[in-house]
Order: sequence, then structure tokens, then C-alpha cells
Amino acid sequence: MKFTNILPLVALSTTFVLPEQQVFSQLAVESHRSADSAFGKLPSKDQLVDNIEHSFEKFSGEFNHAIKCSKHAFDSAIDFALDAGNDVSEKVRKTGFEAASWMDSTAHLGSYDHHHNEPNQTIYELISTSKYTTKLAAAINEYPDLVVLLNGTIANYTVFAPIDSAFDKIPDKAPKPSKEFLKNILLYHVSPDYYPAAKVLVTHTVPTALTVDTVGIGPQRVSTNIGLKGLTVNFYSRIIAIDIFGTNGVIHAIDSLLVPPPNVVDIIQFLPGEFSTLELGLTKTGLLQIINDTSVHVGGTVFAPSNFAFQKLGPKITGFLFSSYGQKYLKALLEYHVVANQTLYSDAYYAADSVDNTDIPKGTFHIDLPTSLEGKSLNVNVARYGRLIVIRINGFSQVTIEDGIAADGVIQVVSDVLIPPKRIDRMEQHYQGEELTVEDLKERLEPFVKNVEL
Repeated sequence: MKFTNILPLVALSTTFVLPEQQVFSQLAVESHRSADSAFGKLPSKDQLVDNIEHSFEKFSGEFNHAIKCSKHAFDSAIDFALDAGNDVSEKVRKTGFEAASWMDSTAHLGSYDHHHNEPNQTIYELISTSKYTTKLAAAINEYPDLVVLLNGTIANYTVFAPIDSAFDKIPDKAPKPSKEFLKNILLYHVSPDYYPAAKVLVTHTVPTALTVDTVGIGPQRVSTNIGLKGLTVNFYSRIIAIDIFGTNGVIHAIDSLLVPPPNVVDIIQFLPGEFSTLELGLTKTGLLQIINDTSVHVGGTVFAPSNFAFQKLGPKITGFLFSSYGQKYLKALLEYHVVANQTLYSDAYYAADSVDNTDIPKGTFHIDLPTSLEGKSLNVNVARYGRLIVIRINGFSQVTIEDGIAADGVIQVVSDVLIPPKRIDRMEQHYQGEELTVEDLKERLEPFVKNVEL
């Protein structure tokens, strides 16, 4: 398999298990989380936030003291992180959590005062003179425009800088990718916005300098995560040193390369332990090919039911939907999960017909997203308090894994198969989890399956 084919697969879900030394050559998929997992033994939300804040403040104080008199802040930052056993990630890992676990949280992570000395080097100068980023510096030097960018003062940039050992994870015999692809990888590590660690901790996605036609008007994004591995980017690349400040931005050191993500369809196909039922349905109805055709949409959001979500429908309904007679109903049902031309992340929103992208504010945010099922929209409410985010669809189904970032949109994993509303006395009544029969489902979908050919 070509190196350029391997790289995009190092993406997106908490279902990935990435061996530390084999990130680019071996991937394992965990099909289900046990109900008795560590997530069932989490501390209360107040304890959790207090622990994160305390750990962060403690690490920041020790970190800034260690580099106070340093001639090279970047090297000192890495040295400190390695010598300390990466205290910040270890502490955060001990209080690891999923935002979706806290339904109606009002927790808030405050800002932090780092008391850092005034920097005297640009981001590029810090990277190019560090003993830990010689390979990154060599890669950047291949592109004079990137050198100019990271030396410039047009913006305060954020760079997630892979240290040399991150490059060592690339297989020795892997073919060298194209120069264009390498540049895209480098751009994917740079954000044109300023994200010190305190802001990263309360952010789910970060815009990058990589722009792609398939995701819409806005830039490609990376996700930030707090879990059992600590503070990570795109679920697998661990942040090992924070807040190396330059005159034109900030650097966070990471232990694995970030790679631009694959398309939505590739992600679904690559995670059969989570999405084999969804993939089968999309394939049988012809929707897989439509979703994958970026000539007919610019960006989009797929609300993806997991295998467990389909199981919750019961054997009678799933048997009917996947029968030859039920295929037209299956197609209508799955169309209700697909939103074209509008990309909804947990903290940002891109519309293909608008040059103005929206950052989802703290508090509550509401939007109606038109689906591929004619005339039907999803009622989406986002509650955002610091890092804690809850996304509900139609007041019932909840997003359980946010921000599966893809090249052509985003995947939001939902707890239940989304059922279109039915009309009662000229009013639409949304499904709220009540017992559903085959006949009831057919009644809801009947207006959309007339004259449907598969």
C-alpha cells in the first residue's frame, strides 16, 4: 500500500487504538466500549474540572520556571516534558472523560496566566534551531512560502510541531509522497489563529491553514481531545509540551504527525466494528456513492448511527429495512441522516453558500439542518459550556462521539437511528424513543418512497 494511502487512515475515532511505534503501519479497531469501562467510574464533573485546572496550573508554573532563563525555550520545554514524564498529559489522563458524559453541565474552565517572558524568536526560528525538530525544520525549508509564513507577523499562529521521533514512526520502506501532499501535511499542523494551551483545553476543533474544496468555504480542522492518552490532537497525536511562545504565535509539541483526513465514506468503511450496518445500508441503497461524490455537494454532515443504534430498533424493523421490499424505506430513512453543503462541527459551522463561517458560541446554539430526505430537516441544539458539549437532534437523540473530521465534511455519531416525524392533526410529532413497530415506521416514511427505484 502506498504511503499516501496509509497516512489518511490515521484518523478519527476514539475507537482507534494506535500503537506508539507503529502509527503508520498498523491500526487496530475496538468495536465496542464495555459498560464496565473506566468511563463508568469517572469523578463528578466538579472534581473533573478542578483536577484539570489544578494540574494545568501546577504544570504551567513548573514549566515556566524551568525555561525562565533558557536561551532556547523550545528545547527546554521538550526537555522538561520528557524529564517530568509529561506530567500534564499524565494528570489529565487520570481525569479523562468524554464531553458527552455530562448532560446538562454548566462547568467552565477559566483562563490561565502563564507569566511567560517576552519571546524574541519567531515560530520558524524556534523550530529551525531546536534539536528536537530538525526533521520538521528540514521539511518546512523545502517550501520558501511556509518559511515566510512562519516568520511573518500577519497573524498570531499556532503550530502543532511533531518532534523528530514522530517522523521515525513512518515505515522505513514507505515511498516518498508527493511534494504537494507533504505541503498539505505541514499546513495541517498550522493554525492561522492563536490557541495557547488554555484555549486548546476548552476547544473541540481548531481551524488549520489547509484549505480544501471538498469541505466548503472554511479551512480543514483538527480535533482536540482529552482522554485516557491525555491531551491529544485528532485522537492519536499526544501533546507533550505546551505554550512555547514566539513573537508571532505559539507552539505545542506533539508525538505523532497529523495527516489530512480521508473522506466520510472511507472513514465509515474503515470502522466496521462501529459502522458495518450503516455501510451495508448505504451500499444497498446507492447512497454510499452519492455521499462520496463531491461534485454534487460541498462539505456536509453525516449523523452516523452505530451498529448498536441499529440493534436498538429490534430484529423485526432491521429485518424489514434490509429486505428487498424494505430497501426503499431504508433509503428514505438513511437520507434523513445526511446533510449536504452544511458542515456542523461541535464548535463551528460551515455553509457552502456563505463566506461567513460561524463559531458556535458558548451557551446554546440552535440550527435546523435540511437533510437529503425531501422537505425534512433535523432540529439540532448544541449546548456548549467550556469543553463540555452536548448535541441533541430532534430533542431526543444525542451525539455520542463528536467531530469525526473528514476531508469532505464531518461525522457525528448518534446514539439512536433518527426517525422522521409523523403528522398528527397537522402537527409534526418527533420520535422520542417510544416503542416503534414496522407499520409505524412505514407510515412515517410512506410519503417519501412512492415511485422510488433502487
